[in-house]
Order: sequence, then C-alpha cells, then structure tokens
Amino acid sequence: MKKEIHPTNYRPVVFQDLNDNSTVITRSTAQAEETITLDGVEYPLVKVHISSSSHPFFTGEERIVDVEGRVDKFKARQAAAEKARETRSAAKPKAPKKMRLDETTTKLGATPAPKTAQE
Repeated sequence: MKKEIHPTNYRPVVFQDLNDNSTVITRSTAQAEETITLDGVEYPLVKVHISSSSHPFFTGEERIVDVEGRVDKFKARQAAAEKARETRSAAKPKAPKKMRLDETTTKLGATPAPKTAQE
C-alpha cells in the first residue's frame, strides 16, 4: 500500500440536523469548527439542514423543506420576469396586421360577387 495517502483526521464526529435537532455520531473527516459534548465526551459538531430523520423521503411526509430560500428566490425571479414582460409590451404597441385582398379572394363567409358581362 502507498503510504501517506489516507486521511489522518478520520475520527468520530457528531452530525446535527437543524430541522429536528437529532444527532448522529459517525466517523468522518469532515471539518468542524464547533464542538458538542454527548455522554461526557466532546466531539466535533457538523450542522446539516437535512438528514434521514427529517427528509420527506425517509419520513413519508410531503412538505417543502427550504432552508436557503430557493423557492422564494424562484418565485421572485418569475414575478420580476412577468413584470418586465408587461412593461415591454406596454411600451411598444403592436401594429395591426394588414390584410391584402385581391380580386380572386374573398372574405370568409362572404358570397362572391356575380361576374358581369364586361369582365
């Protein structure tokens, strides 16, 4: 085996779910700035937004978990785009379409004029 290619900081770490404050102790190399004391032992603490204890797939609940505001940002972008579309359409009025009728075509539903002897 090659030496010095494996991480040296593989240690027990606590992952805490911010939705329901559940904790899981596992071994990891994740960097953590905070610590937590569980059962008299101090562990590095990594806070996560979603874990298996709060994810709708594992809990069976259908709910929107949007901690970072992605849905709100999307709705705001859609509203801004709609407003911009309305101001553009109000700024330049559309010209009415011109229809050309020549002698051989008639309007829909109209009966053609009878031909005279001179034609």
